[in-house]
Amino acid sequence: MEVKKSDYYRNLRPEMLDIIPAEVSMLLEVGCGEGAFAANLKTKRAESGTPVEVWGVEMDEAAAGKAVAVLDRVLQGDVAAVLSDLPAGHFDCIVLNDVIEHVADPGALLGSLRPLLKPGGHLVASIPNVRYFFNVVDLAVHGRWDYTEEGILDRTHLRFFTRSSMIRLLEDCGFIVEAAVGINPTGSAGFRLVNLLTLGRWSDMKYLQFACLARASRTVE
Repeated sequence: MEVKKSDYYRNLRPEMLDIIPAEVSMLLEVGCGEGAFAANLKTKRAESGTPVEVWGVEMDEAAAGKAVAVLDRVLQGDVAAVLSDLPAGHFDCIVLNDVIEHVADPGALLGSLRPLLKPGGHLVASIPNVRYFFNVVDLAVHGRWDYTEEGILDRTHLRFFTRSSMIRLLEDCGFIVEAAVGINPTGSAGFRLVNLLTLGRWSDMKYLQFACLARASRTVE
């Protein structure tokens, strides 16, 4: 996997905090980076009197070394390699912030993580929206599909999703999707005009990402 710039591992992701269910007390973050998001969550929950224990999994050795200082436990390596060190039925919530799109087989990843959840436990994921307005304009109008250092066409992305395909993936892996909320919207006047002309049919194109909240509550055939 291509090494990312160090600031990639320090993202606070404040827009994802409110997606975590209030009752969560034992959380696993896969791809925790330096632990910035989870440490912020721990601080907020401690201040509100609802503390949360957070475990992290991080592939990048340097980032994992920093996460150790702020999280309760950190496992360094690919999640598939450390899976046996993660206890089954132990977590109320598993968080995947911009992880699924980096994986060759997202279904296999979700299937391997599901047994780690307690009955009725939740999975939270932020996933880039390939139907984002400017991405569609670049493709449909300019004929461009240019990979970049970050964003939807990050050169390390292996899979691409729309809102509906995100939901279908989660459902196929044995989750019931409770919310798929658009985050990081564009304020573009061009988008507003196009959305108005199409009577809101392109409203999902407003968002750079979707935050998905799903509950594990049925057996996968």
